[in-house]
Amino acid sequence: MAAALAAWLSLALPVAQDKRRPGRNWLVGAAPRGAVRLVLITCAVVAVAALGQYGLSRFVPVAAAKHDGAAALDDGQVWSTFNGDLMAQKASSASQVTPQNVRRLALAWELRTGDVTNGRGSRPPTDWSATPLFVNHTVYVGTPFHRIFAVAPDTGKVRWVYDPHSRLQPVTQSELKGRGVAYWQAQAPQPGQPCQKMVYVGTLEGLLHGVDADTGRRCAGFGRGGVLDVNQWNTTNPKWPLSQLQPPTVYKDTLFIGWSGKDWAEEVAPPGTVFAIDARTGALKWTFHALTPQAAASSGTANVWASMSVDPKAGVVYVPVSSPSPDFYGGRRKGRLPFANSVTALDAATGRVVWSRQLVHHDLWDYDVNSAPVLIDLRRNGEVVPALVQSTKQGMFFVLNRLTGEPIFPIEERPVPESDVPGEEAAPTQPFTATPEPVTPHRWPGVSAFGDIFSLGQCSRDAARLRYDGRFTPPSLGAGALIYPGTAGGVQWGGGAVDPASQTYVVNSSSIAMIVQLLSRADYDATTGTSKASGYYPMEGSPYGVRQTYFLNWLRAPCWKPPYGTLSAYDLGSGGLLWRVPFGAVQKWGFFMPKSWGSVTMGAPLVTRTGIVFIGASMDSRVRAMDLRTGAELWSARVDAPAVANPATYTYKGRQYVLFTAGGNSIMSRRVGDQLAAFALPSGR
Repeated sequence: MAAALAAWLSLALPVAQDKRRPGRNWLVGAAPRGAVRLVLITCAVVAVAALGQYGLSRFVPVAAAKHDGAAALDDGQVWSTFNGDLMAQKASSASQVTPQNVRRLALAWELRTGDVTNGRGSRPPTDWSATPLFVNHTVYVGTPFHRIFAVAPDTGKVRWVYDPHSRLQPVTQSELKGRGVAYWQAQAPQPGQPCQKMVYVGTLEGLLHGVDADTGRRCAGFGRGGVLDVNQWNTTNPKWPLSQLQPPTVYKDTLFIGWSGKDWAEEVAPPGTVFAIDARTGALKWTFHALTPQAAASSGTANVWASMSVDPKAGVVYVPVSSPSPDFYGGRRKGRLPFANSVTALDAATGRVVWSRQLVHHDLWDYDVNSAPVLIDLRRNGEVVPALVQSTKQGMFFVLNRLTGEPIFPIEERPVPESDVPGEEAAPTQPFTATPEPVTPHRWPGVSAFGDIFSLGQCSRDAARLRYDGRFTPPSLGAGALIYPGTAGGVQWGGGAVDPASQTYVVNSSSIAMIVQLLSRADYDATTGTSKASGYYPMEGSPYGVRQTYFLNWLRAPCWKPPYGTLSAYDLGSGGLLWRVPFGAVQKWGFFMPKSWGSVTMGAPLVTRTGIVFIGASMDSRVRAMDLRTGAELWSARVDAPAVANPATYTYKGRQYVLFTAGGNSIMSRRVGDQLAAFALPSGR
């Protein structure tokens, strides 16, 4: 077997070349081919044993979720927002596709937008993570070139395309990104008048375009001739544009928008703001400031770059607030920052703070609160509790009363490691949840025998040099600190999904170990010079720059034990774990790693009332249907690139469609794409 494995690996290596920029990430990076081949063949016998230490089978389900499918979530006809609905449940009552027939799903139609680049030319690579919308009898999707496609929901035939003629420069990002569009329709439409229904798309330059949903023509009354310059409200620190990466959240006649900025670049950056604007005109209604003027003088960001959710009955919008700048050093942040790293409830009409709960104190890890809170009316102890579920990068999720912010399951303040960096004062405690248990373990899993063997012990040697004192180990000088999970780990911007009938919360998460090393300004400048060295970020204005990398060996393989990605289900009534399975697959050196290792995962699941979880979100360019009760895989299909986006589903003319955006992501894979794939049962079922 070892000889066969060695031969297989040797033959597989010619396809392992990485033509992307060096040092991009461990998933697509490559070491010298000859060296890789030599080490792989030499270590093949030991590798077989190393593979065995993790097992090749799936996790055993902890329990079976109850699912009676009784509650109607919606009419099953639309998918009207980035998260399906205002409550961000990512749930549908569409019922044609069931666990019994889902294996018959086939590609019904596809759209190829042409808006894709692999980064080898003059343009940076695309990162397409848009959720398609189905509303107004039309599928709308935005692209990373910021164009809007309106297509027929049963054929994918293009009805119209809107092109904002963006400069196609990443500006604040490393890739050209697009997370889609938003839709609004007038509550009291004016017959015969245009723009009673509108679609909005943002650009990385900080512009928001509003067009007629029926024709694709600009709405002249919105902003200036159909274009709103959000940068006009950045009056305190215009170092970069307020990039409109995330589509607006729409409630009644108001759009709620945040913005995206440059990570890890500046000490003093534009301060975080949320703008409420008139959906027809773009006129500013109110602004929420996450930082006080005193705090903004020595810090910045704490912005809302992710999607938001709304309780339409209470008239409250829930905003996930990111970390303040600079991300990895807080010694010179002045004043209180109570809204940073928080989930905050705002009165939708006025912007007044209803309540706020901070989920990371004095952030030193870039642990943004990074996804829309999921809202559910939770049945517990004979009562119905208005609940909110907030997932986090640190691999925990918090269940709160959404009207008060008080915990439904206890939150404990636990002591965490102190900082050894001069001038830094790390918070003495951090919030933890005992129930529900974390989706990513609190302690890092240890050195991977696979990675260690193939690197001739490099992983063990590096681990011994790094500082690691458990969860919330602060960044360090010297060799640096081991951070687990790192900023790319835990639950990412897609968040989780919930089935209101069974109260089952489903969430995918990544287990990623990272090294964060602070360097004095002199050492940083000497190391990087005038170039932008891979993994180095300036945090200009602060005493330190930072090197942030995945914990990899010289072969670009991970030094920590798998699984690298999981899919989990929890009973929100009790907080108990129902099941957990490794999710996805990693392709490395031309072949797939064992299924039990899972994959780094980005994008969210959706759930249907029939008990199916649909999800892309894996490195292996496959989309899947999983059993909500057990986590068993029911169906999968190949798409052009990793579907790092939230899927959507709807019913049109009696046929249910499930849509995935297969656009790829440079963290996930070197494969990028421009495919919107729609799956359905064969006509006539």
